[in-house]
Amino acid sequence: MVTSKGESPRVKQQGEAPMVTSKGRSPRESQQGNALMATRIYKEVSFDASHRLLHYDGKCRNLHGHRWRVEVWLAGEIDIQTGILVDFNVIRDVVERFDHQVILNREDPMVACLEKFQPVVTTEGDPSSEVLAGEIRKFLDRECQLGGGGARVVRIRVWESDTCYAERDHEGR
Repeated sequence: MVTSKGESPRVKQQGEAPMVTSKGRSPRESQQGNALMATRIYKEVSFDASHRLLHYDGKCRNLHGHRWRVEVWLAGEIDIQTGILVDFNVIRDVVERFDHQVILNREDPMVACLEKFQPVVTTEGDPSSEVLAGEIRKFLDRECQLGGGGARVVRIRVWESDTCYAERDHEGR
């Protein structure tokens, strides 16, 4: 960043008055005008996991795996101190909870068998791309609330393959 005179900006020291732009407004006011301005961010994360669709009549009824790809858009007000809406690492960490997991409908009889050997991620209903999009959105929104920010997921897209995805947006919660 360069000031209007071409000088490097000076870091505000503790106890100093707020920095003011050339128009007499703080950086936040300059960025937002007189009203609060929403910011949107995007993050893409991939994970490997297996699942099966218990109530599906076809080969996806069998346990199989995918390299899932998740795209997520979050919106809200940025933190005044950090200038960050949501730490991208928080998004990655939430999505990676599914990495190298077996994801099953909680009613699937396979859950009890597998839990003797490893943890199983369970969902309400069959773990389709549509259901996983809702689950991941729920976890991300919860993390944003716990972090004290006002960010929320406005769109999420879960790719099951290179040609198939499910998308949910704010209205489709």
